[in-house]
Amino acid sequence: MATTNRSFAQALWDFFCSLKLTISLLISLALTSIIGTILPQGKLPPEYVASISPVKLQIYSKLGFFDMYHSWWFILLLYVFSVNLICCSIKRLPHVFKFISEPNLVLGESQRNGFSLKQDLKITASLDKGREALAEFLGKEFGAPVVTEQDGEYHLFAQKNAWCRLGVYVVHLSILVIFVGAILGSLFGYKGFAAIVEGTGISSIQANSGAEIPLGFEVRCEKFNVTFYDSGAPKEFKSILTVLENGQPVKGLTNVRVVVNEPLSYKGFTFYQSSYGQATESSDHSFSVQARAGGFSDHLTLRDGQATVLKDGTTFKLLETTPDIRQFMPNFSGPAARIEVTQKGGVPQTYIVFKDFPDANAQRGDALQVVYEGSNAKMYTGLQVAKDPGVWVVWLGCTLMVCGLFIAFFMSHKRVWIVVSKGYARMYGNASKNQAAFQMQFEELSDKFKNLKI
Repeated sequence: MATTNRSFAQALWDFFCSLKLTISLLISLALTSIIGTILPQGKLPPEYVASISPVKLQIYSKLGFFDMYHSWWFILLLYVFSVNLICCSIKRLPHVFKFISEPNLVLGESQRNGFSLKQDLKITASLDKGREALAEFLGKEFGAPVVTEQDGEYHLFAQKNAWCRLGVYVVHLSILVIFVGAILGSLFGYKGFAAIVEGTGISSIQANSGAEIPLGFEVRCEKFNVTFYDSGAPKEFKSILTVLENGQPVKGLTNVRVVVNEPLSYKGFTFYQSSYGQATESSDHSFSVQARAGGFSDHLTLRDGQATVLKDGTTFKLLETTPDIRQFMPNFSGPAARIEVTQKGGVPQTYIVFKDFPDANAQRGDALQVVYEGSNAKMYTGLQVAKDPGVWVVWLGCTLMVCGLFIAFFMSHKRVWIVVSKGYARMYGNASKNQAAFQMQFEELSDKFKNLKI
């Protein structure tokens, strides 16, 4: 029974130490991440829901494809990958530590024959004087040597950057730190949305889960502005925000400009510019109406969706408004309104009327001449809000990864031995990587070595 238990434990240990498992997990994570890139994550846009079949929608939802990075199977892959990294490191790290802390100080005959980089030197002085001179040379030109005597020979050993062999384990550690940061953000962070009308503020946000989350401070939108391309597409929209604590502006966070990719951060909350619009609640829109045949004129003030009956019995209804019509009608610009006019006993007719193009209104040719005079509506800014307590842990992991990759790819463990015998000495060199670059360094060292007079 004990043998069976040991065999199972050994098999499990070998499984988690397997390089094949590492490669399989990396491929799986890469392929599944493509899903999170292609499919929308979080709250689904109505257009997307309408574009796919109900069966696909149900399957994707059950598999967690719309919140992939929080799905149980993706987190399981991360956990297994973390265990794999830890097991591989535990298995191989002791050998690397021993290699660094207990270097090979003495070269045997068989080891000497395996070196391609070596240089001979004839010595006329005594063995002890030769050892002293070569130890001084090696210490000056490469690194302080460790001297070992064995079988009538002196072995001088020096090394540089022995610790760079740990670079790959720094990368392993950085990946684990990034995973810890991601898990902290997943468990204790959240994302939400806030819409702030110009001149007003909010002290809570609505999370994507639907819960209302208090901020503990207030964010006020002082002003909102949007500019457009000639095509009518938005060019830049920006919010001017102020953070308040106990009703007082926070120093350094007054009238902060927030645009796309330039968020505002405070107390762990980050506010990203995401959308905008015209606040329709409590907004009045003014129209002037005049009968083309004469007889009456009127001035109307309506809100979105509101209708009124004119003096001649015509029903006038405001359907919707826009602060700039260019995105819908590139040949026009400025505020516009879509209205529905129903003559007494007639059928409803829909028109678009402009504020800045009265001639276009006059040329329509219907019984009423309508001009949109404008609105007292204010703009609102739509902000995506995120709080991620693990973000600094992730940044720490990224920093460690950069350092580890630099060490692993651009630094090498360089070693030089000099074996001093009676009448001659021979120098050997080796590097853990980038042997070509080390060969140039060794050749420079060899030129100085062979010109020594000992």
